[in-house]
Amino acid sequence: MSCQFNFSAGPSVLPKEVLLQAQSELINWNATGMSVMEMSHRGKHYLSIYDETEENLRKLFCIPKNYKVLFLQGGAITQNFMVPMNLLNQKSASYIVSGYWSKRTFNDAQVFGNIKLGATSEAEHFLKAPDPKGWVTSETDAYVHFCMNETIHGVEYFEIPKNIAPTLVCDMSSNILSRPLDIDKFGVIYAGAQKNIGPAGVTLLIVRDDLLDFSDKKTPTTFNWKIQSDNKSMINTPTTYSIYMAGLVFKWLLDQGGLQEIEKKNKKKASILYEYIDSTTFYYNNVDINNRSRMNIPFRILNDELTMKFVAEAEAEGLYQLKGHRLVGGLRASIYNAMPIEGVEALITFMEKFKNNNS
Repeated sequence: MSCQFNFSAGPSVLPKEVLLQAQSELINWNATGMSVMEMSHRGKHYLSIYDETEENLRKLFCIPKNYKVLFLQGGAITQNFMVPMNLLNQKSASYIVSGYWSKRTFNDAQVFGNIKLGATSEAEHFLKAPDPKGWVTSETDAYVHFCMNETIHGVEYFEIPKNIAPTLVCDMSSNILSRPLDIDKFGVIYAGAQKNIGPAGVTLLIVRDDLLDFSDKKTPTTFNWKIQSDNKSMINTPTTYSIYMAGLVFKWLLDQGGLQEIEKKNKKKASILYEYIDSTTFYYNNVDINNRSRMNIPFRILNDELTMKFVAEAEAEGLYQLKGHRLVGGLRASIYNAMPIEGVEALITFMEKFKNNNS
């Protein structure tokens, strides 16, 4: 076994350079004699890490000055509740359902009142994303929520919806920082870290500052975006080490040439894997070609009984975490920013060998 590659959907692969730097700094960060895990979150050493992390994220993602960056806790799923608590303001909101996670977000929000289904592709088995031209929203909505990339179903939006009157709120958990975006087209962006940002623990929130004044009076302090913003995400101890690791990833992305270069690499990785799958009758992917995710590529074997054999033999070759999500079965390769193209090439080589041995 020469090389090993981790195709987990999350927590997922991290850049080797980041892991090596974290290893070298683990017990003595910057000659302080302390690990980052031991630092006071209000001390000057950690605050310098925090400030640099935010600064590099702003540079990387071209975040305008009128947007706040928060490093929160509870995972992206906690935003299922925090979004309506902070934005609904006794109005309505429309939700777009393009897969399992956006459906769960829509269902979780029901307890807050006038939550409407703006569009869904469930009748198509989530093999495509609802076309924004068909979204049913209202100018009186407080916001419209959608998920840009569905991790389980492998469905991704590649264009920011246009002419949507209400504030756009977007869950970008599994494709954030995979390509450049116009941040000012969104009111709120949020993402769990454990796919394309860093290890599990921190949840990134980017919010336009004029949206910080609409929280429900019953919103708990830790769930209130404005209070979090006013306190630099530190009304309680933040996930200090996860934020530090995210900062190392942001530096790594800048060193790669930024998001323009990362997008080129991501396009190439996804392209060669889809091209191989489509070239065979042994494997298949039924997602609409216009919505095929670059980050999460689900595929199946025509003879479904071979799936677990594929997973076992792949692991023996050093290719890990290729089993599909338990809700949909099949296989899935998650090829986030940190997955080198060599990993995708190794997977294709194995897939070809497995096909030849089992046809």
